[in-house]
Amino acid sequence: MRKAIIKETFRTKIDPLKSVEDLTIKVTEIREHVSEIIFGQQDVIDLIIVTLLSGGHTLLVGLPGLAKTRLVRSLGTVMGLSRKRIQFTPDLMPTDIIGTEILEEIENGKRAFRFIEGPVFAQFLLADEINRASPRTQSALLQAMQERRVTVAGSSYDLPEPFHVLATQNPIEQEGTYPLPEAQLDRFLMQVDIGYPGKDAEKEMLLATTGLEDKQVKQIISSKELINAQNLIRSIPVGEQVIEAILKLVRNSRPDSSDLKSVKEGLLWGAGPRASQSLMISARARAILYGRLSPSIDDVLALAMPVLKHRMNLTFSSRAEGITIENIVKEIKKLIE
Repeated sequence: MRKAIIKETFRTKIDPLKSVEDLTIKVTEIREHVSEIIFGQQDVIDLIIVTLLSGGHTLLVGLPGLAKTRLVRSLGTVMGLSRKRIQFTPDLMPTDIIGTEILEEIENGKRAFRFIEGPVFAQFLLADEINRASPRTQSALLQAMQERRVTVAGSSYDLPEPFHVLATQNPIEQEGTYPLPEAQLDRFLMQVDIGYPGKDAEKEMLLATTGLEDKQVKQIISSKELINAQNLIRSIPVGEQVIEAILKLVRNSRPDSSDLKSVKEGLLWGAGPRASQSLMISARARAILYGRLSPSIDDVLALAMPVLKHRMNLTFSSRAEGITIENIVKEIKKLIE
């Protein structure tokens, strides 16, 4: 489907500059509309919109009751995406996510297996408290995120396009949880930390959500337009200085290639090549979000923390000394600031 849309775009000979300008107008409208629904979380909204425009998945880390479900519902409606929610629990099985085959009777008394789709067959999936599921169940979602298809009884089934996962974790309650494996963490384009809204935002939320009328969410673009936007963003040129900044950031997050003592001694491993790809694509998307036609080093710096932090791991001694990933990323950013 994606290839067909790209071919159609080239056949129609659309002016790339005008297409980018039109996209910035649409994205600005999306940003402003969602901000009227979700209060006090502008940075979170911006990062999730950037992830969607980049075609990636988001890991959202925050306490319960911070409007994560409402955010998914609002963004799904605004972008014309079908959406579903899975509440992850220790007894959740892979078939509860991807679906299963049932034996049913067909014509002439014969029997055949029929595949029943699971909730993963949605364009925008909320995986709530993903670290409460067993590794076996987590791996089923990993295949869907990586390959955008699932395999049941030897048969593969393509997921709808576009396909995005927004997974949540509670940063405090760790009892009875299964930490996500590094391979799955790397599949998330960003880790976004969500905190409590400020006083003014919380007051605005109280007034808006406890009355008789609730703000209605409207659709602004379709899922096909989102795919076109994702393809267009990949075609935006990136300057040599921005590319060098990305490489310097990512390579300095690795103990074997970093110039920083804190990285060499404090990390078990750093970000891989997928981090460079994620920064490249998301920097383009962020430029569009803020009405610019090409990304800058400021975009790379703004995205360094959410793109890198879940791809790095501290040594035991660093944890004991109270060193955090955030501190190390800030030190790496100073190399290009």
